[in-house]
Amino acid sequence: MTSTSAPAPDATTKPRWVPAYIALGSNLDEPARQVARALEALTELPATTVQLRSSSYRSRPFGPVAQPDFVNAVAAVLTQLDAHSLLRELKLLETRLGRAAPVVRWGPRLIDLDLLVHDRTRCSDDTLTLPHPGLAQRDFVLVPLAEICPSLDVPGVGRVSALAQAFGTATTLERIDA
Repeated sequence: MTSTSAPAPDATTKPRWVPAYIALGSNLDEPARQVARALEALTELPATTVQLRSSSYRSRPFGPVAQPDFVNAVAAVLTQLDAHSLLRELKLLETRLGRAAPVVRWGPRLIDLDLLVHDRTRCSDDTLTLPHPGLAQRDFVLVPLAEICPSLDVPGVGRVSALAQAFGTATTLERIDA
């Protein structure tokens, strides 16, 4: 495991609030409603507050599986949870919202919550890679992220505004709300 993040607080130190960014997506059972439900449910995460949310965007599916279009958004949160704890909470939330284990990789899903960035954390282990490994190649992540935080410098990847601009007119996203 490789990891670079802030040292763990000792028992006398108050946990600090750090920014984190979460991608949301759905392409089943009224996807826009599923993303809205998930955004609302993020407000119930422990030691975490939702600060911003992007518009929702319709996007073509990623990967080789034929399936309906997705609805995607990104939320910015402040959290006192470390990256692994936040990921664990997101996976529990997916289950609570009705997500079943995918039948095929990159297949249809009721809800998908991906931890994109957690403060300046860089890690790669069996359960978590940060920043999210596909972030720079996915317009359905970068465009909503650039909407709410264009100046974010993704550790080891680059500034969100520059990454999003690299798609130029090649993006197929359609904003479906503001």
